[in-house]
Amino acid sequence: MRRFSLILTLAAWLLATGSHWDLVQTFGWGRMIASYARTMPLSEAIRLTFTADNLCSVCEFVRDSKQSGGEAPVPGGQADTKILLVYQPAPGVVVSAPSYTPWRLGETRVTGTDRGAPPTPPPRAA
Repeated sequence: MRRFSLILTLAAWLLATGSHWDLVQTFGWGRMIASYARTMPLSEAIRLTFTADNLCSVCEFVRDSKQSGGEAPVPGGQADTKILLVYQPAPGVVVSAPSYTPWRLGETRVTGTDRGAPPTPPPRAA
């Protein structure tokens, strides 16, 4: 459980700091290097990948997302729609107390009187 909570905390920290965009960018660079390396030497493909002039669709998406901040609507800000939270209580449930016969001090009860007698020869292990 401790390991799970540490992993969850690390994932939340990475998402809060924007590191997920770095992972997406790394994927985009890998895809660009692989596609350029099909038609040119690897060193030229790496050089061409990291120039600012040649951006793929993934690189443009990450750049635009980082510039916009990837922000969600701020609570209290203007929203297009309203979210209504409605609390509807569960219907009441009536539980009756179990009926029982009270035990009196001088009374003894023998349990198991309705059981039959055990088998005459005891069962033997095989």
